[in-house]
Amino acid sequence: MTEFEAFAVELSRIAAGVALPFFRAEFQQVNKASGGAFDPVTEADRAAERAIRDRIKAVYPHHGIIGEEYGEENATAEHVWILDPIDGTRAFISGLPTWTTLVSLRHQGQPVIGAIGQPYIGEIFLGGPSGARLIHRDGERPLKTRACKAVPEALSATTDPGIFQGPDREAWDRVQAAVRLARFGCDAYAYAMVADGRLDLVVESELKVWDWSALMPVVTAAGGAFTGWDGQPPSAADGRVVAVGDPDMIAPVLALLHPR
Repeated sequence: MTEFEAFAVELSRIAAGVALPFFRAEFQQVNKASGGAFDPVTEADRAAERAIRDRIKAVYPHHGIIGEEYGEENATAEHVWILDPIDGTRAFISGLPTWTTLVSLRHQGQPVIGAIGQPYIGEIFLGGPSGARLIHRDGERPLKTRACKAVPEALSATTDPGIFQGPDREAWDRVQAAVRLARFGCDAYAYAMVADGRLDLVVESELKVWDWSALMPVVTAAGGAFTGWDGQPPSAADGRVVAVGDPDMIAPVLALLHPR
């Protein structure tokens, strides 16, 4: 494990230590959306991000930080940590153990390390230069995606079909009709299951840079592929992503998303 990979694990554990006491307990929550939508943020989100920001500044003061709750600091630095202290806040406030803590390191503009932590279960899915591994209470083991080239054989996931709007919803409907099984409501945990060879495909839109940056290194280090809907690396400006366990599935999935 490299120095920065170990630090990503440390940050994931710090966030877990802050967030876990709030889970299935009483805490304040605020709806940060407008117009009748519901986009909650909790005391746990904010406290966890403050804690990991403080640790980054103490250890790597010249590194940049981008976080969901407290924005950007030195975001053009060579090394930038990208943080989502609780991804899946709706699951968190509902008492469902599918929320995660997301920590990523971006080097020269590209995510190179990702950690997907599920504190209640006690798991950290880590991807980076030294490979992909699941760190859990009893030790650790390698992560490896599984072979699945045919879309009709795929087990797929998305957080909620309601996130897709207009043509994007039509695209998702084509994917859902083509796969063997579609599961909903897993948020970032679905990508961990792709890396662990349990799911084959995740398709999503409307993601922010802190939503997907940690996922990409975990999936790719485990042998999968992670792209935008256009087949290019995802960007902060376009939150539509595809993750597959078998890279050979990218082409047929993109064909479903953009039929000729």
